[in-house]
Amino acid sequence: MNEILEIALLVFVVASALVTALLRDVLGSIIAFSAYSLGISIVWVFLRAPDVGLTEAAVGAGVITVLFLLTIAKTVRPTGDRTLERVNPGALVITIALVAVLSMTVFALPPVGASDSAVVTDDVTEYYLQNAYTETEVHNAVTAVLAAYRGFDTLGEAVVVYSAGVGILLVLHKEVFE
Repeated sequence: MNEILEIALLVFVVASALVTALLRDVLGSIIAFSAYSLGISIVWVFLRAPDVGLTEAAVGAGVITVLFLLTIAKTVRPTGDRTLERVNPGALVITIALVAVLSMTVFALPPVGASDSAVVTDDVTEYYLQNAYTETEVHNAVTAVLAAYRGFDTLGEAVVVYSAGVGILLVLHKEVFE
């Protein structure tokens, strides 16, 4: 059952990415990109990284979509008969070759949740699991890693999200008073 869901999700993400790239209509492309971001956020949840999935949903599908919508609201919508962009055949061949080469690395990855994967058997993982509670006095190992061991990284991510929120508020404030 999970494999069917994963394949359906992968097809949805790839289709959303293709539609985003090929649509000439900017609004339709933004909607497709938002769907792509939501699909990717679910992929992160399947990969057991719900914090990354939540960030992708908030930033990719939420904040970025609002910024794009505000941008097209301030610009002129192009008119035309074509719905899809013309594709350069040479660029298409290079893109397919690049995707094929990069996709070969997927087969080298261990299965998700495998007990013998490098993440599970790594010394760093073992260290975090054994020492996170005593060194940080936090009762959740994931929170201990995010807030204590990777505190600067998490602070950087929070600054990015905060800056995006301030940017949206500035654009909205400017819209109200113009």
